[in-house]
Amino acid sequence: MNFYEKSKNGTFSREDAFFVLRYEGPIIDLVHEAYKVKKEFSGDSLSFCSIVNAKSGLCNSGCIFCAQAYPERTKAPVYPLIPREEILKAAKRAKEDGASRFSIVTSGKRPNKKELEEIARAVEAIKRELPLEVDVSLGILSDEDVDMLLDAGVSMFHHNLESSRRFYQDRVSRRINWDNKRDFVRRLKEKGAKVCSGGLFGMGESDEDVVDLAFELKNLSVDSSSLNFLIPIPGTPLEGANFLTPSKALKILCMFRFVLPETYIRICGGREYHLKDLLGLSAFVVDGMMVGGYLTRPGRAANLDVEMVKELGLRLEGSC
Repeated sequence: MNFYEKSKNGTFSREDAFFVLRYEGPIIDLVHEAYKVKKEFSGDSLSFCSIVNAKSGLCNSGCIFCAQAYPERTKAPVYPLIPREEILKAAKRAKEDGASRFSIVTSGKRPNKKELEEIARAVEAIKRELPLEVDVSLGILSDEDVDMLLDAGVSMFHHNLESSRRFYQDRVSRRINWDNKRDFVRRLKEKGAKVCSGGLFGMGESDEDVVDLAFELKNLSVDSSSLNFLIPIPGTPLEGANFLTPSKALKILCMFRFVLPETYIRICGGREYHLKDLLGLSAFVVDGMMVGGYLTRPGRAANLDVEMVKELGLRLEGSC
């Protein structure tokens, strides 16, 4: 097994990716190779990020995984953009939890002009008061909107592709065009903005879909990749989904590490739910974890993640 060398040299292939996803030997073999890649490009550190659900449940995109697309059935909270002061309070909580990055997230295709201006003012307030990198996840924005947010101090734009073009268009949402999502990521990169883009696994996608997504993100040269695992939410079309095992989830992380050796990889939603006892091993593969909850679902207590990082002998970025 020489995936470290292949990843380092840029020769890790699609065939190698399929091999990793279907590997039947001891999982520690893959983790060891992935850890060598992580150590080569980002060292022995791990960072935490956190988000605020700043506008919830007001979305008609119909994504099959999302509680906010079916609030009448899932009982997801529904509210307009929260005040600037509430966003700042959430940022302070994130810092207390050990986060070094904080992202403002809104439901729907994009905020309106008034909302975007309020978000920009919130970003400025956070940057004045806290030592945090501030990101946004606001849907597909115009160049003018992007420029305004960059001027306000936004560090990175988040926009997940979620899955392969084929699976997304066939199964995930027929109201959102996947090509538009990819083109927005490309447009951000062309403007010189930093971009975080990733996906969601456990929706019933094939190994080919997972591999296609990884290599699409490589082609886009994303700066960061957020990897999520489906939490089956009652009231959504995927409420009974059961497609992943802990070892499969860890293999997905390892495969993305090999495909994207220089990309900052974060595991976010569903990591505790799917990785279970293998969560600690994932810390040797990825560069960061989301703490403090996932939009409409809670995560585990941040202090447990802080303790885990210490016990594993890793360094928590941004900690005192």
